[in-house]
Amino acid sequence: MRKLFTSESVTEGHPDKLCDYISDNVLDAYLSKDSKSRVACETVAGKGLVLVTGEITSKANIDIEKIVRDTIKKIGYTDENTDISYEKCKVIINVSKQSPDIALGVDKSLESKTNEEEVIVESEGAGDQGMVFGFATDETESYLPMPIYLSHKLARRLTEVRKNGEISYLRPDGKVQVTVEYEDDKPVRIDTVVVSTQHEENVDLEVLKKDIKEKVINTVIDEELLDENTKYFINPTGRFVIGGPLGDTGLTGRKIIVDTYGGFSRHGGGAFSGKDATKVDRSGSYMARYIAKNIVANGLAKKCEIQISYAIGVAKPVSIFVDTFGTASVSDEKIIEIINNNFDLTPRGIINTLNLEQPIYSETTNYGHFGKEHLPWEKILKLVTEKN
Repeated sequence: MRKLFTSESVTEGHPDKLCDYISDNVLDAYLSKDSKSRVACETVAGKGLVLVTGEITSKANIDIEKIVRDTIKKIGYTDENTDISYEKCKVIINVSKQSPDIALGVDKSLESKTNEEEVIVESEGAGDQGMVFGFATDETESYLPMPIYLSHKLARRLTEVRKNGEISYLRPDGKVQVTVEYEDDKPVRIDTVVVSTQHEENVDLEVLKKDIKEKVINTVIDEELLDENTKYFINPTGRFVIGGPLGDTGLTGRKIIVDTYGGFSRHGGGAFSGKDATKVDRSGSYMARYIAKNIVANGLAKKCEIQISYAIGVAKPVSIFVDTFGTASVSDEKIIEIINNNFDLTPRGIINTLNLEQPIYSETTNYGHFGKEHLPWEKILKLVTEKN
């Protein structure tokens, strides 16, 4: 059986990713001075304007406006006529403290308040209700599905050739899309590649197409996956000069499928960027990926999806669900038992296991939150599969 599946990625200059990056840089700045900071930072970027809002409780004193301008500059935005200027844009800060009602449940879980027999050390509750998903597959070296794996590599390469001068006329905004053909659930070829990249005014479209094909696509995608029937759409509108927040308003948390598995697996109810680790829609998703990857890496399944759900103020998960799509060497019930024996799924357990009070979040923002081997939730463990 043959089928096609498509995923997309975006560059760090995409307006939504600009906002994610600002929010995560704000988070890191607070954590670097106060590891217990509670941060829920949202960013909006439009024509000549960046608004940073949300709820932040911290002992740290941070210059948020400087972070905004430094982030825009780092991405490479300098021109208010085509995208946004880090020097000239207006920055509005509208930040309040975390709601005391939410803090009640996060500071001390329901279990620690009501269960006299069981003492849970540092028993923070979940910062919100919700469900999170984690996924892994053995079809790529990063344990990601091939469509999103290749999309991220293309988006990263677009930024690389812009910043190192290989294609000097590119601007920061860009999107890519890869369609993979599967045969019996195995990737066999690339059917379609789409690249839309912002560029300077007086660039010949044919030169751009040639450069993108040779210096981006052909350097990223294995030639064995490309054939005479592979279709390429490079700047198919013919022009992409106006970009960034001038071309389209940006908003934190609007690229959640890019952030995870490219639609290959399900996504939970919340976005990631700008949130500290007490927000389980971020930290729980990282733990779910950690577990799913280790299930696959330990040979227990070729493909694994995990759902974990939480209630606000409660430390232990409400439910755990596993689907190995018929690829497991043991039952899904056995895998849940292995999960319970190897992983602490309370918010404090996740934070401690993955060391999530460190300022690592700006490293996650672009080109996917998963598949970067240096991040703690990508570490491979030797799982204990039987009780002692």
